[in-house]
Amino acid sequence: MASNPPSPVASSPKNPGGAASLAGSPPKVVSPADTQSPKSATSAGAVAENTIEPESAEPGVQGPQHVGQAHAHAQDEDEGRFSDSASTSSASVSSRVRDYVFENNRRYHRYQEGRYLIPNDEPEQEREDMKHAMVVSVCDGQLHFAPISHPQRILDIGTGTGIWAIDMGDEYPGAEVIGIDLSPIQPNWVPPNVKFMVDDAEQEWLFGSNTFDLVHARFVCMAIKNWPQLLERAYDAIKPGGWIELQELRFVVQCDDDTRPPDYGYGRFAELCIAGFRAFNIDPLSMERNTELLVEGGFQDVQKKVWKVPIGTWPRDPKLKKAGLYNRAMIYDALQAVALAPLTRGLKWSTAEVELFLVDVRKSLLDSSAQTYLTFHSVYGQKPTS
Repeated sequence: MASNPPSPVASSPKNPGGAASLAGSPPKVVSPADTQSPKSATSAGAVAENTIEPESAEPGVQGPQHVGQAHAHAQDEDEGRFSDSASTSSASVSSRVRDYVFENNRRYHRYQEGRYLIPNDEPEQEREDMKHAMVVSVCDGQLHFAPISHPQRILDIGTGTGIWAIDMGDEYPGAEVIGIDLSPIQPNWVPPNVKFMVDDAEQEWLFGSNTFDLVHARFVCMAIKNWPQLLERAYDAIKPGGWIELQELRFVVQCDDDTRPPDYGYGRFAELCIAGFRAFNIDPLSMERNTELLVEGGFQDVQKKVWKVPIGTWPRDPKLKKAGLYNRAMIYDALQAVALAPLTRGLKWSTAEVELFLVDVRKSLLDSSAQTYLTFHSVYGQKPTS
């Protein structure tokens, strides 16, 4: 039975004491070999769905209906400004937004149910914060690379726990930072210039034209179906001279030598999950075209930066070794969360088959002889000034 890897403390400006709790390994068995589900007489993989009663609203989180309210005030008062009255009137969200869906013992969003295939429960939130800390460390503490100066409004698409938006609110106290997400899982107490809205970025935007100095999206390649449409809406919402920045981990395992075994479990995991996401018309590798898509979308001065992010502690460089420790723990925690919906709903595996498959995947991540890595990409471009 594979043991859990060491769990680094997820240290970031907003999460100094967080840590990812690593899941225990199931019994050792042989994993399924084919993309489609092996034939099985058991019904252990049947999806059981139930819901909980709506929770009370948290301060500072607005429901999707309030985006429209803010837009109405904006048109009347200040060409896109969100008025104070819109903010104070948005103290509650609807029960369908605050409710959750449970499947395979994991919790998922209720609003636009099924749009995002990864859970939003506490283990996943801890993992997302660890991933934030890892990426900020790899990028030498930089939250963005688009050369913004004295921004007034910033939009974060797919804000998740809100940790990037909160850090940006601290870095730019004179800017209004808005984070949108399908899940209202952000903290209760945030900087006064930061607010969150429950909304679907692939639905119609109601912010108004020429509103934001920066539109940012990170780790959304497993969620977005129609990138050209999203970028068209972002282009309209960005001020002339403003910027867009897309940050993604490329979900392809790489190795520069022959240390990766031919049957490397995590490599197989990535391939199967990509196939599962594609069953829902979501292509995690669409991020490989981000540069091209920004150019086609009318943005100029498009630039791209790429970093290697090791899997494990094999690098000699202390900085890369630390990043590898974070990355391996983050990936280890992500296995069940990322695999369950794509493999059970998309590829028709049973839950039991997924869990058995993950045993060998976990073992591969603990193989320190395999010098594998992922790559982190930041692509950014500017809306022309005229």
